[in-house]
Amino acid sequence: MVKYFKFFEVAYLVIAIVFIVETVLNWSENRQKAYIYLAFSALAVFMYFFRKKYRKKHEDQER
Repeated sequence: MVKYFKFFEVAYLVIAIVFIVETVLNWSENRQKAYIYLAFSALAVFMYFFRKKYRKKHEDQER
């Protein structure tokens, strides 16, 4: 089960990277869309750290 938690942690980082790339590509064309992508990338980074903390807490309780 811990492997699944680690997989989703990495998935959130990948999603954050994709949104950051989309932000850079859309910055000069459509700033409103770029800000939305930037907000989603910040949310994905936050979810990465939240899931990591939750996974470690879960691992400590199993021991």
